[in-house]
Amino acid sequence: MSEPRRGRRPAPSPSPKRHVWRRPVTSPSAPATPTTPNTPAPAAPAAPPPDHRSVVEAALYRGGRRVASPATLTETFRQLREQHDGGMAWIGLHRPTEAELHSLADEFNLHPLSVEDALEAHQRPKLERYGDTLFVVLRAARYLDAPEEVDFGELHVFVGPDFLITVRHAAAPDLSAVRRRMEESPELLKLGPEAVLYAILDAVVDGYAPVVEGVQIDIDEIETEVFRGDPEVSRRIYELSREMVEFQRATRPLVGMLHALMAGFAKYGTDEELQRYLRDVADHVTHTSERVDAFRQALTEILTVNATLVTQQQNAEMRALAEAGFEQNEEIKKISAWAAILFAPTLVGTIYGMNFEVMPELHWAGGYPFAILLMAVVCTSLYVIFKKRDWL
Repeated sequence: MSEPRRGRRPAPSPSPKRHVWRRPVTSPSAPATPTTPNTPAPAAPAAPPPDHRSVVEAALYRGGRRVASPATLTETFRQLREQHDGGMAWIGLHRPTEAELHSLADEFNLHPLSVEDALEAHQRPKLERYGDTLFVVLRAARYLDAPEEVDFGELHVFVGPDFLITVRHAAAPDLSAVRRRMEESPELLKLGPEAVLYAILDAVVDGYAPVVEGVQIDIDEIETEVFRGDPEVSRRIYELSREMVEFQRATRPLVGMLHALMAGFAKYGTDEELQRYLRDVADHVTHTSERVDAFRQALTEILTVNATLVTQQQNAEMRALAEAGFEQNEEIKKISAWAAILFAPTLVGTIYGMNFEVMPELHWAGGYPFAILLMAVVCTSLYVIFKKRDWL
């Protein structure tokens, strides 16, 4: 059984020490970092539908409280520049356009490679630092009960000194719950963008718990189907094994990513409460990764057992067919033996029943007894021979 999902953590007590991982606020007129001539141009993503709204929600926070909810990215940029007392912006995007991402890159000095990754998606989980900005790629997962399969979503997070940007390319994960949780914990939210990053990590890792539970149920059902001889179980094992490979790719890199963040506690002066927060997330992702590894091993063993059972069943069927063939052969031998025994008197009787006038035996007084005796001797001889050969 997987661990129950954790509830919202209580807000920590106010700490006089603020997190110091911040860069000087870039002047609005400061130019963005130019790209080199060898930097490949980002690939154009698929065009969103006409009614698609990329900016899910944008908000400005000061002291852990929401102070503004700009409707556009331009308004968000303007209001963030006007803040000079440690505020931050939290911008949530869903399938943004290339122009929107490049406007964010120009405003927050995002590295072109990270922007290219966010545009293309289909990235493995990773954590990279570009100057004073962290770029994090996460793979969220959710279990779909109806088709009994795991759905994966990709999330890109840009974390800077005074901003946090999330870019989603799928329905999962739903970050609205994370935003509500953080806004209900101003003492945690006022610790800055890093606190929001850790909350997002926690939400993604917590989302693995229902998936682990659903997969465990599927494996239990598969074990029952294997020993019941369900012919479709092999396909189900294979499909679930592929999902576990994808799940492994989502969880295993997280372990190294979280340990890398923990290794920078001292260097970046991470708040003590956030340190405890991150260790808790690391413990849970380690446990989930171990469970996923165990699932893959279990599915491999189940597939081996299923192959063995199928082979045994095929051998039993072949043995039954061989036994049926052997019995059929025995019956054929008996029929053939009796046919040969009856053929001898039939042959003699047929010859002497042709009613030819010129036949020496027709006028012989001992012809009839001799023919009967000949048929009896031939039949008896054939019976003895077939009996010795176990044909009868």
